[in-house]
Amino acid sequence: MAKSSIIQREKKRADLVAKFTAKRSSIKNKLRDENLTYEEASLLRKKLQKLPLNSMPTRQRKRCSLTGRPRGVYRKFSLGRSKLRKAAMRGDIPGLTKASW
Repeated sequence: MAKSSIIQREKKRADLVAKFTAKRSSIKNKLRDENLTYEEASLLRKKLQKLPLNSMPTRQRKRCSLTGRPRGVYRKFSLGRSKLRKAAMRGDIPGLTKASW
């Protein structure tokens, strides 16, 4: 089980990403304009840099929804590999069976 502080940090990052998505995308769209002068582009880049670092979507990490484990997480189920295996063995996930050949 991951520390609860780490899980809360990830939730805070998700909130910040949602809060600043519109502002970040509008600044990036303005930067894509080819008719910008160097000064205007540098001002827009400074605005982008002033946004909180944790508002960048790349800072987020997928975690297991049950344990908070950061590695070995299946996106489709949002579960870690060990919890996914246990849930599949119990039959909690419809259509998922253990492979046998």
